[in-house]
Amino acid sequence: MNHIDDSPYVLQTREAGVVTLTLNRGQRFNPLSLGMITALASALDELATDDGARVIVIAGDGRGFCAGHDLKEMYAHAADPAWQQQLFGDCNRMMQQLLTMPQPVIARVHGIATAAGCQLVAMCDLAVAADTATFALPGVNVGVFCSTPAVGVARNVARKHAMEMLLTGEPMGAAEAAQKGLVNRAVPAAELDATVASLAARIAARSRKVVALGKQAFYQQLALGVAPAYDVAAAAMTCNLGYADAVEGMEAFLTKRAPQWTDQ
Repeated sequence: MNHIDDSPYVLQTREAGVVTLTLNRGQRFNPLSLGMITALASALDELATDDGARVIVIAGDGRGFCAGHDLKEMYAHAADPAWQQQLFGDCNRMMQQLLTMPQPVIARVHGIATAAGCQLVAMCDLAVAADTATFALPGVNVGVFCSTPAVGVARNVARKHAMEMLLTGEPMGAAEAAQKGLVNRAVPAAELDATVASLAARIAARSRKVVALGKQAFYQQLALGVAPAYDVAAAAMTCNLGYADAVEGMEAFLTKRAPQWTDQ
């Protein structure tokens, strides 16, 4: 008889404004099953309107970050296009949620981050990896090309690097992933938690409202040509200068004191 794991798909902890969402199927390398995607999307949706959540960290339980979609689940529905459309539609929406969240999202990566797990890393705003972590788009090895993971990965690394990952399925080490832009940095595994906590704390100390505006404008302008991108950025800065936190921040700098943000 098969054991059914009825524990939460995603665990949530909070400390000093930093919320950690931990994928909680570590015994199977935290696959992005339909249930996992739904749970993660729901958690993100709730946090988007939570003023106490200043930074979000996504982590994985067990020996690895995330092995991508659940192959057993996909195999069971191989003849069901409607189910497949729901899976990829829900996953695509969840991945895009990461970009529209007002809070910065940091991936804390250990072990493996493969296929849609690699996509999850790519779609987070920042990523810190243990130097023992590995990244791959190995779908071609099992006859399922990693087309949706390629969307996020190809927006992080150069096109030819992305195509090499897609066409060979070969793993990439953490140091190489950092050099090619998939993660911000690779650190000794023993220092992973401290590095993520330090990065999150620095961001959490900034004005939440200013960070949210800046993140929104950043992704808006990336999708545009140079001239319209400058229009978006100028409008964002004009809006930003109308914030009380902008006045406070400039005054604090000029008078050589620490700023006191309105939302702290």
